[in-house]
Amino acid sequence: MALVYRPVMQLGGMLLSLLGWVLSCLTTYLPQWKNLNLELNELEIWTMGLWQACVVQEEGGMQCKDFDSFLALPPELRISRILMFFSNGLGLLGLLLSGFGLDCLKIGERQQDQKKRLLQFGGMLFWISGITAIVPVSWVAHSTVQEFWDENIPDIVPRWDLGEALFVGWLAGFCLILGGFLLNCTICSTEVHPSSAHYAVAEQQDHGVFSHL
Repeated sequence: MALVYRPVMQLGGMLLSLLGWVLSCLTTYLPQWKNLNLELNELEIWTMGLWQACVVQEEGGMQCKDFDSFLALPPELRISRILMFFSNGLGLLGLLLSGFGLDCLKIGERQQDQKKRLLQFGGMLFWISGITAIVPVSWVAHSTVQEFWDENIPDIVPRWDLGEALFVGWLAGFCLILGGFLLNCTICSTEVHPSSAHYAVAEQQDHGVFSHL
């Protein structure tokens, strides 16, 4: 059974990790980390991301302006930039290492120990990548909620709300962690190689012949 389920778990882990990495890259560049609805002008919605701020008009138009300076950003957005780049890089490295460690890849068939190490290291990279994707979106969400319910801010002042990119980032982190978990689970399962199985069958047949004699 381990021989049957192991390639399936590896494929599932790789697909989940690939999905998480794509979503993590998408989260990095989406401008919808924060949304702002102006009561004075309900036809416009302001959004803010890690790289730019945009205004979306009801007619369908969207205008964006890049941030002039990295140092002028709030602390949570500056750290989020670094962590998201870190997450994307680790996810890409995990995909490369785990790909060479898959059983379906014929390269290095006689070096199973090294392939297991690559698979294990790739799974650990996915864990770290998922955590570093969840941390910045959770930090931005926490600061946004705190500012939204801050009683010191007058009610007439518009307040930022959670953007869609935060939910994409949470999904990306969970996919990366779950994908790495599945890949590491396959290392614990034992695989029976065809040569070993053939040798075991031949040995049983020899014992059966000697017992009849």
